[in-house]
Amino acid sequence: MTTLDPNRPLRPRDVFTTWWPLAASWLLMGLELPAVSAFVARLAEPRIHLAAYGGVVFPLALLIESPIIMLLSASTALARDSDSYRLIRRFMFMVAGSLTALHALIAFTPLFDLIVVRLMGVPEDIREPARLGLRIMLPWTLAIAYRRTQQGVLIRFGHSRAVGVGTAIRLAAIVIVLATGLAIGHLPGVAVATMAVATGVVSEAIYAGVRVRPVLREQVAAVSAPAAPLTMRRFMAFYLPLSVTPLVLFLAMPMTTATMSRMVQPLDSLATWPVINGLVFALRSTGFALNEVMVALLDRPGAVAALRRFTIALASSVSALLVLLAATPLGGLWFGRVSALPPDLVRLAGTGLWIALLMPALSTLQSYYQGALVHGHRTRAVTESVLVYLAFTVVSLWAGAAWLRVPGLLVGLGAFVIASAAMVAWLRIRARTTLRELEAAA
Repeated sequence: MTTLDPNRPLRPRDVFTTWWPLAASWLLMGLELPAVSAFVARLAEPRIHLAAYGGVVFPLALLIESPIIMLLSASTALARDSDSYRLIRRFMFMVAGSLTALHALIAFTPLFDLIVVRLMGVPEDIREPARLGLRIMLPWTLAIAYRRTQQGVLIRFGHSRAVGVGTAIRLAAIVIVLATGLAIGHLPGVAVATMAVATGVVSEAIYAGVRVRPVLREQVAAVSAPAAPLTMRRFMAFYLPLSVTPLVLFLAMPMTTATMSRMVQPLDSLATWPVINGLVFALRSTGFALNEVMVALLDRPGAVAALRRFTIALASSVSALLVLLAATPLGGLWFGRVSALPPDLVRLAGTGLWIALLMPALSTLQSYYQGALVHGHRTRAVTESVLVYLAFTVVSLWAGAAWLRVPGLLVGLGAFVIASAAMVAWLRIRARTTLRELEAAA
């Protein structure tokens, strides 16, 4: 990342310079789920294994790791000197180790049956493949916690391009394992998928750990200790409200799986879910990068106006791209040729794409307002917004399941859009004061 003069007014070009390496990293990460789905769809029993991975394993793995997701934002905002870095790293190992133990309990004990069979009610055909996949994913949480902590330091000290390199390494490792599984041919699709994803995140974590060492030695160590050093109490006051965000957001995913499992065409909906979710996530991913950009740049003169213009342009562009896919044969080409879905699932995915049209723009706006709140250390408002999200998700899923006789995929996507719009509206209300203060101080 090019070093920017902190005293010069921020321009949209400066925002782009900071944003694009992070966006490239997010985009590469966004391609992970479509790549996994495309390979699994070409192995034996694709509906079962796509449903097991996308409807059970991936949502549960995300839910388990959710308390450590925001370590990237925390490390970017707070890892300013050696002592603060060590404090955050100590917290990371403690929490990630506990969550890995929880993952093992779910994957290797009857707790799996309680959650997947009784609570989520998934179809019988996908239960054992899902159990196998969740076991293979055991290294996932610790690897992600470690690399996000290191990536925050890299971003903070001007090395965001290294984050993109790490993501490229991760994607390359995933594709190699997927291609090997496809060449072997007889391995279960969910096993190939989870081995690939686990290998990818471990590879990226190793790279991040190696890449951050000279930064810690030459840049972080050179920063003088602040007059008010970071303490665990201060860190927890900052981080705990922030950590609720992904926990609640990811809680909605198994809830959606449970709803789809109880509606029309449950196996078709669960099999199509990771494919359409992967495509929409890839388009949303460039907006996610804006969160760290906001945290890093809002101190600059003129930052609010420049970041607002950039946000509007980005939200419009990514939404227009999704409209293009939905309104032209490109969407069918993606689902049929690239993702290798059978014709009936291609039609279902095409219908779902129209429902998801607003998601890329909503994700970009979410990052804009959320980044402002994190920059201002007003993370409680972020917690409030995800509670709004959860409430709208629950109501939308319940209403859809009670009143509509349509495939559950469409209800799940509709709930996703409605809840996201409500969340963004709340974030906008709560961020107005912070943005006005920053604009007035410029």
